[in-house]
Amino acid sequence: MAKESPFDPDLVRELANLIADTDLSEIEVEKGDLRIRVARTITAAVSVPVAAPAAYAAPAPMVAPPPAATEVPAAAKPGAPHPGAVLSPMVGTAYRKPSPDAKSFVEIGSKVQAGDKVLLVEAMKTFNEIVAPRSGTVTAIYVEDGTPVEYGEPLLVIE
Repeated sequence: MAKESPFDPDLVRELANLIADTDLSEIEVEKGDLRIRVARTITAAVSVPVAAPAAYAAPAPMVAPPPAATEVPAAAKPGAPHPGAVLSPMVGTAYRKPSPDAKSFVEIGSKVQAGDKVLLVEAMKTFNEIVAPRSGTVTAIYVEDGTPVEYGEPLLVIE
């Protein structure tokens, strides 16, 4: 004689449908020894203004950037990272300069060697150096100074 399982797949489906139809992120029911918890992950798109703060504003240099090399806006970040992309190793705030009045570590067209500092990511009041994993030329920069970044997010491309 087979032992009857207290697990009810129909109840789980019903709970999952309830979560899908409402704004709930999780629901848990308990009956006797049986406890079922259904949860979903909600991802929200966060829009961050790209404009630099007034403290960073400085007159633009009179030198025009090379026509083929431009900074890629946040909306144009690739879905699948470029093979030369440098990814963020943590969640935090990316900084392209060591201080507000200093020049950026790298610009588009900059030549870097493996191990060169290219960015800082501040997490929990600690500034973590992001170094070039390979030698090459910076061909795209996906972050502005002071913008939030997620783990695994492309920061820049070195080809």
